[in-house]
Amino acid sequence: MTENTTRKQRGGFKPGQSGNPAGKPKGARHKATMLAERLMQDDAENIVNAVLTAARDGDMTAARIVLDRIAPARKGRPVEFELPAIEELGDLVPTIEAVVSAMATGELTPDEASAVAAVIDVKRRTMETVDIERRIAALEQREPDKKSR
Repeated sequence: MTENTTRKQRGGFKPGQSGNPAGKPKGARHKATMLAERLMQDDAENIVNAVLTAARDGDMTAARIVLDRIAPARKGRPVEFELPAIEELGDLVPTIEAVVSAMATGELTPDEASAVAAVIDVKRRTMETVDIERRIAALEQREPDKKSR
């Protein structure tokens, strides 16, 4: 009795413990889904022809289905704007200023500017990591000199 109330007070099951260990295994699919896929697979050519015919006859929903498969909507676009080279960490400030300026003038959308800034941040972290590794290597090389004294 106290086990049930304790579980309810905690708000669920123990982490990593299923509420129904004999339930459906991971990756298992519903029988109706498998049946529908099998039916569609067997008749795929006829279905495609029917959708194409409907699109040709002016059915805009069918036309959209066809166009979505032929030329799906792009998730992004290439952006071109002046960006200073990033050779050292000090170059990051003018680079981010260029991104903000491009966004302010409408050359980039806020989403595009955010994506570019994320790439610049990856470059910054990479440069910092390389710099830290270089410093550690230099310290490790100086360490044997101290031990020989």
